[in-house]
Amino acid sequence: MLKQRELYETAELYELIKHPTVFPYVRQKATSAEEYLFMTKQLMEEEINGKAISRTIIDEWGIPIGTISIFDIQDDAGFLGTWIGQPYQGLGYNQKAKLAFLNELFFEYDFNTVFLRIRNENERSKAAALKLPYVVDAEQSNPVLFEQINLGETKFHLFKIPKDLFYITTAHTLNDEEEQAM
Repeated sequence: MLKQRELYETAELYELIKHPTVFPYVRQKATSAEEYLFMTKQLMEEEINGKAISRTIIDEWGIPIGTISIFDIQDDAGFLGTWIGQPYQGLGYNQKAKLAFLNELFFEYDFNTVFLRIRNENERSKAAALKLPYVVDAEQSNPVLFEQINLGETKFHLFKIPKDLFYITTAHTLNDEEEQAM
């Protein structure tokens, strides 16, 4: 489901990122495969320096279908960014990738909070976030951060995933699945 980012996959990912239903909502707005390669190299360097963590989302056959990353890491928190190529949208990859990545962030990297900054017009991402039982609205609880992310022309919703709520929710889900299997 997730793997370390590798430079050889950037051409495949660029073909997916440039689709009109994906491109407006990605952080790395590359206009060519070469530019996307360069941006990926920069992101890998940021990961080495502890400023980002990024993974490639793969399908059942190991084909790259999108990416999931955390940016602007500070004080055991950061902003989640995810995109899935258009042919793979709506097939459940987003939730599975988020679950795996959040487990890595919270229990291997010891994050306390993961924030989601979703453009107001991005209804698909907002709906996907609200499907997750561990996502909460953060506009009231983090007003300074909400104001900061909305200083520019583009306006955003702010959500967060607290580690304790993620743990409680996913542990409960796992217990339910185990009971159903018996």
